[in-house]
Amino acid sequence: MAYVIKDMPKQVAPALIDKCSQTETATVGHIRHMGFAHRGIQHALGLRETIAGTAVTLAIPGQDSTLLHHIIQYLRPSDVLCIDRLGDDKHACLGGGVAAAIVATGCAGVILDGPCTDIPEIEQYNLSVWCRGTAPITTRLYDIGGSFNVPISIGGSVVNPGDVVIADFSGVLIMPADEAEVDVDWAQAKQRGEPDSHARMLGGELLGDLSGASKKVTKKIGS
Repeated sequence: MAYVIKDMPKQVAPALIDKCSQTETATVGHIRHMGFAHRGIQHALGLRETIAGTAVTLAIPGQDSTLLHHIIQYLRPSDVLCIDRLGDDKHACLGGGVAAAIVATGCAGVILDGPCTDIPEIEQYNLSVWCRGTAPITTRLYDIGGSFNVPISIGGSVVNPGDVVIADFSGVLIMPADEAEVDVDWAQAKQRGEPDSHARMLGGELLGDLSGASKKVTKKIGS
């Protein structure tokens, strides 16, 4: 297996990243179906944190993290490193040393389709990591190969270099940059309206009336 190393993607516009950082993945989930990573990929520390940034992609096999160590030097502020473990769920490629190296670049965070390790150091270095839990067995420098900045899969979702990544307390969402703004604007409008609708229900109005669900049901049952 050889190494495939492609150019860094163009970074997503800062204004769009700022919008995304104020948008909940679960709100976008009301309108969008594609791009949501498997729900098993969650914040490593269980924090209610949101990050947004430009997807930088990496695929590394099994026990080998040689290419991960090499490409950290290319990471930029507001990038989100997305790591496809190619099906491996046993070996942790991210621990304290890797976390320190990534934090030094200013990278916004890591989305890892596999386990991490060294949770206390990840917390100490304040690295934002979404992953599939923890593992005690680490990867090593076996020099097998890997691919950098190619299309990958994270939790069943395709991630292309330069995509927009939003990760929060509900999970991970990846969208093409040219599709993201419409859905993010819709989601933010919904978020702004939610406090009022919640207050109306707490005041006695019925969810089925407000959502239109009751109207649909009564029409179907003919009453």
